Amino acid sequence: MRLNSMLLALLPAARAFSTQLSARRLSTSPLLRSSPSTTIVTAAQRLTQTRLSSASSNDDNTPFQITTPIYYVNDKPHIGHAYTSLACDVIARYMRLSGRDVFFLSGTDEHGQKVETTAKNANMEPLAFCDMVSASFKELLTLLNISNDEFIRTTDEDHKKAVQHLWNVLVEKGAIYLGSYEGWYSVRDECYYNESELVDGKAPTGAEVEWVKKEDSYFFKLSEYQDELLNYYEAHPDFIAPESRKNEVVSFVKGGLKDLSISRTTFDWGVPVPGDDDHVMYVWIDALTNYMSALGYPNTEPGGNFDKFWPASLHVVGKDILRFHAVYWPAFLLAAGIPLPKRIFAHGWWTKDGEKISKSLGNVIDPVELIDTYGVDPTRFFLMSEVVFGNDGDFSDEKMIYKVNANLSNELGNLNQRIMTLVFKNCNKAVPAEIGPLTEADKQLLAKAASLRGITSEAIASQSIHKYVEHMISMVWDANKYIDVQAPWVLKKTDTERMNTVLYVLMEVMRHVAILYQPLMPTSSNVILDQLGVPEDEREFEHLDKEECKIMLGREVGKPHAVFPRFEVPSVAGETVKA
Repeated sequence: MRLNSMLLALLPAARAFSTQLSARRLSTSPLLRSSPSTTIVTAAQRLTQTRLSSASSNDDNTPFQITTPIYYVNDKPHIGHAYTSLACDVIARYMRLSGRDVFFLSGTDEHGQKVETTAKNANMEPLAFCDMVSASFKELLTLLNISNDEFIRTTDEDHKKAVQHLWNVLVEKGAIYLGSYEGWYSVRDECYYNESELVDGKAPTGAEVEWVKKEDSYFFKLSEYQDELLNYYEAHPDFIAPESRKNEVVSFVKGGLKDLSISRTTFDWGVPVPGDDDHVMYVWIDALTNYMSALGYPNTEPGGNFDKFWPASLHVVGKDILRFHAVYWPAFLLAAGIPLPKRIFAHGWWTKDGEKISKSLGNVIDPVELIDTYGVDPTRFFLMSEVVFGNDGDFSDEKMIYKVNANLSNELGNLNQRIMTLVFKNCNKAVPAEIGPLTEADKQLLAKAASLRGITSEAIASQSIHKYVEHMISMVWDANKYIDVQAPWVLKKTDTERMNTVLYVLMEVMRHVAILYQPLMPTSSNVILDQLGVPEDEREFEHLDKEECKIMLGREVGKPHAVFPRFEVPSVAGETVKA
């Protein structure tokens, strides 16, 4: 089904909650066992080996797991989902082309009160509703050319078994007990908030909150992990990025952690608590476990995916859910004695034309409409290059058109067209058969092209996707300057050997550019590689510097054609002007 044809019920005003623990324990609880805190401290001490170098470096051959958050199915996908998925896809493709064995995971989060309510408002059973919306997320990934290896749903039976297994492990470790709570809870955020966190009577995210009366609940002993988490953050300074987000997490944890409610009794749409069917698990202990259940957890035997890929190399999340990933998730894992993920990166939000995106303003950005209007690769390029990855960004059609026209149509596309047209018309429809000696200008341009792999690798390793793109744009700009200065269209009348050399240098530079642009623009890059005559089995990064993989002298080339379209910007008067 097409995303923009779906009619989904809107979620009513979100409701909210934050815990106030009752110390009582119910005599009927199966979870009355406890363990001394020293057990947890020992577990934390055993996990201090995590380092960024193994998480993000492109130069080793260790397996690499990268994950999007699993997307909540209360409504159809929006620009934020596309943004996170694209960032992960660029990194995953870069790692694969670098020779890493990659497991790229995405999926949908399908339990909780919000889903149950939205399904009811749509007059649908929860599972049928989840089937419909989950399919729309899978379709978006396909439309965006996302290369995820697995798409997990929290309604999958294997996932539910994995969550229940983790629950039982936490019980055995003495990290869960039965109590009761009352307080503020946000249904939209699926988050508990303290009174001090509310802003003008709402959650910090702007979500509505409601007071939840005293209710039996199982609790996770989050308060016992405050020092362990702070020590872990200090020992692993690259665990949370960017730095500003890490500072927010550290400040939150230093402010004091309360035990976390991890079950509910007022709705049924969730994973049942083992041994107590009156409770379903709180959505985050369910959702976060997907990163392991997709790898086959609780099967941790040698040779399986969990053994191969865990701990995850990189979780990429929006800044609004960083707390769950950087506080709750590591605490759950520490308690269970499971290694922590190596790195968590939180990116910013998008606005549109300087305004916050909301349904009430009618300015929601539909990623499917972007693809329909601009194409897949131009959409990928703009979203990954417009802002510093990690910061907030602003979208406008004018910005997108100007950037795509400038960097893709005018610079990259036009450069490729000029090179290949000159080769096709002046070199007998083939790569020049012979070239002359290289000048200093030739050597400098080729040296910069050869350096691209190293500098883009550093950018990707730190999730600086914008820097990766900047390096690529700079390379193309230098190649355009080179062709203007060398003027091969003039040389064809005065020095054909020099013309052949210049065109060959440009083709070799374009080979580097197109191979290294594959993670961001896979389809367009491969069109350019096809025009250059680069064999399909010589397009990975290992082929960049191999002498036998350079552009082959005398190889036939086909008639070139434009790779990137050019768009027009509507004027205020309703007319159009070229960008």
